Amino acid sequence: MESAMNLLVSAVFGYLLGSVPFAVIVSRAFRLADPRSFGSGNPGATNVLRSGNKLAALLTLLGDAAKGWLAMFIATKAGADGMAVAAAGLAAFLGHVFPITLRFKGGKGVATALGVLLGFSGALAGITAAIWLAVVVFTRYSSLAALAAASIAPFVSWWLLGGIETTVTVALMCAVLIYRHKSNIQKLLAGSESRIGGRK
Repeated sequence: MESAMNLLVSAVFGYLLGSVPFAVIVSRAFRLADPRSFGSGNPGATNVLRSGNKLAALLTLLGDAAKGWLAMFIATKAGADGMAVAAAGLAAFLGHVFPITLRFKGGKGVATALGVLLGFSGALAGITAAIWLAVVVFTRYSSLAALAAASIAPFVSWWLLGGIETTVTVALMCAVLIYRHKSNIQKLLAGSESRIGGRK
């Protein structure tokens, strides 16, 4: 009973923390247009970058990533077991993607997913980030980089950590992330996807 309660509390806390819309908060602080009103309409760091303010985009990226890591860190400090800690991370990711604060219309979850991976393992986060960066450098497609990293992350998790609950959590998170990129996949196939630093 206590274990189930810890799992529930960790998940609810993680979801609420993940629902904090850093893209909107940072944009308002910098007096920028609401990121949901231009570009892809996505409240995330990549779309904030389209405003031309790199500092705002960086702060959004750091804030979104911190949500995933912090949810797991606090759950760990509170004495939660491994499953509850994983639930906190997954819930933070889902809170970012489907935030109650934005009527369940959130970002695509790349930065928050990275924060969750960091909560599991620095090496896991580092390898996944390196894959993302390599694809971005060679293609300048942020979406393609996210899809590549999400496709590989569960296998890297299994290889590095081996735990079934960790690998399942990472796989579920990556499956949602790939689903959230379905429109980007269509644009990539059609050759109409925008590149970082380019114009539509």
